[in-house]
Amino acid sequence: MRVFQIQDDWGMANLKVADRPLPQPKTGQVLLRMRASSLNYRDLVVPERGYGSFTGTLPLIPVSDGVGEVVEVGPDVSRVAVGDRVCPTFFQGWIAGEPDLPRMKPSLGGPLDGTMAEFMCLSEEGVVKVPAYLDDLEAATLPCAALTAWSALMTYGKVKAGERVLVQGSGGVALFALSFAKLAGAHVTVISSSDEKIERLEALGADATINYRTTPEWSKPAREITDGRGFDHIVELGGEKTLPQSLRCIRPGGTLSMIGVLSGSSLSTPLGLIITRQVRLQGITVGHRDGLEAMMRAFAQHRLPVVVDRVFEFDELKEALSYLQSGAQFGKICLRH
Repeated sequence: MRVFQIQDDWGMANLKVADRPLPQPKTGQVLLRMRASSLNYRDLVVPERGYGSFTGTLPLIPVSDGVGEVVEVGPDVSRVAVGDRVCPTFFQGWIAGEPDLPRMKPSLGGPLDGTMAEFMCLSEEGVVKVPAYLDDLEAATLPCAALTAWSALMTYGKVKAGERVLVQGSGGVALFALSFAKLAGAHVTVISSSDEKIERLEALGADATINYRTTPEWSKPAREITDGRGFDHIVELGGEKTLPQSLRCIRPGGTLSMIGVLSGSSLSTPLGLIITRQVRLQGITVGHRDGLEAMMRAFAQHRLPVVVDRVFEFDELKEALSYLQSGAQFGKICLRH
């Protein structure tokens, strides 16, 4: 089978198409014919061995998100059957419960081989059926990006109707967060870099928007949207440059879900605001299988939209990663297998 793998040494220059033997499912395993993959910021970090020893060893098949069709099952498989469309879970060992190192270490796309392969062989415990109304490209976006937003707002944030939520940007996690917050009945403010993107965000249901390019100090008008009270929940995707402003417009006792570090990973903000306002700073790294299955039920029940920005072919992985690096996307970047 054909795969994309990082080989010989780390670095994007060593990301190449290669051949591997077709895997065979053993007891409790399923063989997937992969149909599509989608990209996350993590996929730019892995080829550079950005997670140190947690990145894995070479050769390594990258990319964490994808969808496939079950084409063969090993003995004693009962969760899925041949013909089912399923998404592999990001954390293959985190089924439920609280996070710990053994549950969170085996993750797809590093250290485990990821989805950029024609076939994948996985434990039946590490796959989840997808809603029938979604096509392959849409379904491929769900295990990481969508579940991250779901974990932030629903599993840990427990967002309720009437609450005020602020979301940063218009990438995959941001758009899923907008969708879930609206599903819960919250008022959602989104900050974005362009008026064109803002128009699209409003069409998707954003109640208020701010262009952070034309309004660099966006925390003041954002707080005014809440009548000075502050936001109940902020989905923090920017990191270094956005966190100080997020802390200025979160309400006392509010929750700040720390998901991304797109503007930098260093912490240079007055920590007193976290303490004096009793802010809950919650780190989010995807989530467990129980959460993914609950989210899938929500998608199926409400037929939630999935925004795919651009589709590349399997052989165009490097071009797709370059486009991701540009930050020009609105929604998800996918690869057709």
